Amino acid sequence: MTDTDSWQTAEVGGPRRAAVIRKAVAAAAVIRRAERPILILGHRAGERECNGGRMIDCLIGLARASGCTVVASGNASSALRERGYPPHAAMPAVELGSRLTDPAWTGIDGKGAYDLAILAGLPYPMAWTLLSALKHFSPVKTLCLDPGYQPQATWSLPNISLADWAAFMHALNASLASTEGGG
Repeated sequence: MTDTDSWQTAEVGGPRRAAVIRKAVAAAAVIRRAERPILILGHRAGERECNGGRMIDCLIGLARASGCTVVASGNASSALRERGYPPHAAMPAVELGSRLTDPAWTGIDGKGAYDLAILAGLPYPMAWTLLSALKHFSPVKTLCLDPGYQPQATWSLPNISLADWAAFMHALNASLASTEGGG
């Protein structure tokens, strides 16, 4: 398997595949450029290790630094609440994906549509399906922060080890927290 092979068996992503983001500063630039980002967290965010803590701790840092709306799916909501960072909403990821493809939806807070959906911690096939729907039926750009390449996203990390992924997330949070780049 190369670092840009899909984990979905027999996946055919079409002619447009995700651009690979290998540097945290590039991911930080994508997040900073977004006007209305939304972070979609799945249950794996509370299970994976990251820098001596859990993935969800890294993602809370990302949410705080970027100011994005956080929507929890599965038991990610309880993991967020345990850490004193309740999500803006909790709903099934498929329901949220459906709303993101609706041009009339004005968002969780009623302030307008989102221009960037950041996904992390969802089961790979669910994220693949959600990203495919957003790719084909909405103008929303997507960034997948899981350690497995997602060809249906606009931007995705390559297939990387969990240790490399933890280092990437640490660098991403540091980049977002810095004042350089207009963050």
